[in-house]
Amino acid sequence: MTQLEQLQQWVDESRRIVFFGGAGVSTESGIPDFRSVDGLYHQQYAYPPETILSHTFFEQDPEEFFRFYRSKMLYPDARPNAAHRKLAELEQAGRLTAVVTQNIDGLHQAAGSTRVYELHGSVHRNHCTKCRQFYGLDFLLQTTGVPRCPVCGGVVKPDVVLYEEPLDQTVMMGALRAIQEADLLLIGGTSLAVYPAAGLIQYYPGKRLVLINKAPTSYDRRASLVIAQPIAAFLEQLQVRP
Repeated sequence: MTQLEQLQQWVDESRRIVFFGGAGVSTESGIPDFRSVDGLYHQQYAYPPETILSHTFFEQDPEEFFRFYRSKMLYPDARPNAAHRKLAELEQAGRLTAVVTQNIDGLHQAAGSTRVYELHGSVHRNHCTKCRQFYGLDFLLQTTGVPRCPVCGGVVKPDVVLYEEPLDQTVMMGALRAIQEADLLLIGGTSLAVYPAAGLIQYYPGKRLVLINKAPTSYDRRASLVIAQPIAAFLEQLQVRP
């Protein structure tokens, strides 16, 4: 039995599939990941990305933070790829119950997924740090320098989880419940190196754990099936049956 045939059989037999994904899910939409050979962590800046994308740096040098954020974190023209679309199709067919993502690009929702737990927030949500007025991505794209709230003049901060900031506990608990109730856990496009997000998969009680990632991960030995292929091209081959 091929890997695709094995996964197809498990998908056909499952009714509570949960997908846990990372940056590799969106690379085929033209959004670079962080840790690959040509990823963000291997590019040269005055400060490491971890420093710029920290709460401390945001507070101390918001001008440089937003210069980096606009140029390296925002991809407004990106569109869902075959992986995003297949997962949305699985949800619509009543087979997938949740997407748990470390991505902040909103592409799962753009593809039609409705139950998405965004562990690290979203570029599509921004709030004034003073009056909490909400602003979408378009507002940020139309501003330069440090974006200011037209209502009160406060700094408008993206609702993304920066280094040194805690994850949203409501989102974490929702993702945890979904994983605990899953009968098939699909993990894709992630090195499983970012905690506490990656730690969630330890709570999966089932036996069908599928890893789809181009590079090896520390969880490969625990997986029932390891598929070392680009995730969009592989998932595109799956048949979704009612």
